[in-house]
Amino acid sequence: MTAHDARSDLPRADPLAAVSPLDGRYASRTGPLVPYASESALMRARVEVEVEYLLALADLDATPLDIDDATRALLCSLYEEFTADDARLVKRIEVDGTDTYAATNHDVKAVEYFLRVRLADAVDDADRLFPWIHFGLTSEDVNNLAQRLLVRGAVEDVLLPALDALRDDLVETAREHRDLPMLARTHGQPATPTTYGKEMAVYAARLGRTTGRVRTAVEELAGKLAGASGAYAAHVAAYPDVDWRAFSRAFVSGLGLDHQRLATQVNPCDDLAALFDAIRGVNNVLVDFDRDMWLYVSDRYLGQEAAEGETGSSTMPHKVNPIDFENSEGNLSKADADLTFLADYVTTSRLQRDLSDSTVKRNIGAAFGHCLIGYTKAEQGLSKVVPNEQVMRDELEATPEILGEAIQTILRREGDTEAYERVKELTRGQRTTLADLRALFEDLDVSDDVRAELTALTPAGYTGLAAELVDDVDR
Repeated sequence: MTAHDARSDLPRADPLAAVSPLDGRYASRTGPLVPYASESALMRARVEVEVEYLLALADLDATPLDIDDATRALLCSLYEEFTADDARLVKRIEVDGTDTYAATNHDVKAVEYFLRVRLADAVDDADRLFPWIHFGLTSEDVNNLAQRLLVRGAVEDVLLPALDALRDDLVETAREHRDLPMLARTHGQPATPTTYGKEMAVYAARLGRTTGRVRTAVEELAGKLAGASGAYAAHVAAYPDVDWRAFSRAFVSGLGLDHQRLATQVNPCDDLAALFDAIRGVNNVLVDFDRDMWLYVSDRYLGQEAAEGETGSSTMPHKVNPIDFENSEGNLSKADADLTFLADYVTTSRLQRDLSDSTVKRNIGAAFGHCLIGYTKAEQGLSKVVPNEQVMRDELEATPEILGEAIQTILRREGDTEAYERVKELTRGQRTTLADLRALFEDLDVSDDVRAELTALTPAGYTGLAAELVDDVDR
C-alpha cells in the first residue's frame, strides 16, 4: 500500500480519523476531560493566569497601573467566557500571525498577543496595559500554574467522582452480599471460605485509602512564579522595594495552589510526581480487582447480563465475555506505564531549564484519559455481574477438605499435639468427603461435645467474621 492509497478522506475532527483511541474509539468516554486536558483548555488556563497576574500588578501600590472595574470585568471574561473562536485566534497568532502580529511560533507569547488583540477591540486606551501583560515573567511561570489548575480540575472534577461512584457501588455490593459464602483461593487452590461481600469490601476499603492519598496529593499541588531563573531578577530590577516573594506567595495561593518558594526556571514538579504515584496506587488496586472479577466470571461464580444485540465472539455465538474488566485492566495498565514515565521525567531538568519536559507534560491528559476509561469500565463491569449463588455453594460442598484448618485448630485447643499432622494425612492433595472427616472424628479421643462441635462444621458455615467485616469498610 502506498502513502497515497492509505490516505483518509475523513475530516480530521472525525473520531474515526483520530490517531489516538482516546479521541477516537473512546472519545465519548474521555469527553469529560476535554475542559482540562485539551489544547484549548491550556490556552484558557494561560489566559486566566496572565489576566489574574495583570490585575495583581494593578493592585500593587508601587506600579502606576490602574484598571477600572469595567476593564477588570472585561479581562476576567476573557478566560471565564473563553470560546472556540478565542482558541483559534491564539493558534493563528502562534502559527500564521495576524495583520498586527507576526507568527510567534511560541504558544505563551501568542496568549500575550491574544490579550492585546481582545483589549484593543474593547478598550479605548488599551495600549497603556500592553507593557504590563506578562511583565517580568518567563513562560514557565505561566505554564506551571496553568497546568496545575488543569490537573487539579481534572482530578477533582472528573477522576475522583468516577472513583467515588465505583467505590459506592463496591460498598453497596459488599453490603448486599455480605452473607453469601464463597470458596476462597490462595495460590489458586481451595482455601478457607470467605463471603463475596467481604471480598468486595476489601476492594472498597483499598480504593478508599488510595483515593484519599490522591486527594491529599491534589491539595499539595504547588505553583512557581519567580522569573527566568527563579530569582525574581527582572521584578527586582524594575521595583527593588517590592516584596516580590510575598507577592508571589499571595498570587499563587490566590489560585488555590501551594507556593513553591525555591525553583529554577521550572517548577521542580515533585508535587506532580507525588500525584501521579498516588493515582498509580489507585490503578493498581483496580487492576487487581479487574483480574479477580475476571477469574470469578471464569469460575462461573459470577454470571453476566447479556446486552441485547451484543456479540461476544465472532465465531462462538454463546459467549458473554468479561470485556469491561479486560478493557479496564488494559487501560489502567497503560495509564500506569504513562504515569510512571511522567513521574520519573517531569522532576528532571538540565541546569536551570531545558524544554524536553514541555512536550512530555502535554501527555498528562492522555494518562488521565486511560484512567477515566479504566474507572468507568470497571464500574460498568461490576454493574453487569450477578453472583451465581448455587455455583458457589456447590463448590463449597464439593470441597470439604477446607475444614481441615478448623478441625486441627479445635483439636489444638483440646491439647492434641498431633492435630495438624492427623488432618494433613487425611486431606493434603486428596479429595476428601464429609464422611471421611466424620469418620476421623469417631476415632478421636475427645468429649462428645467436641465431637458434636466438629460434626456440625460445614464449608458454607465456615466463614468466620467475614459478614461482620463488611461494616469495617466505612471506618
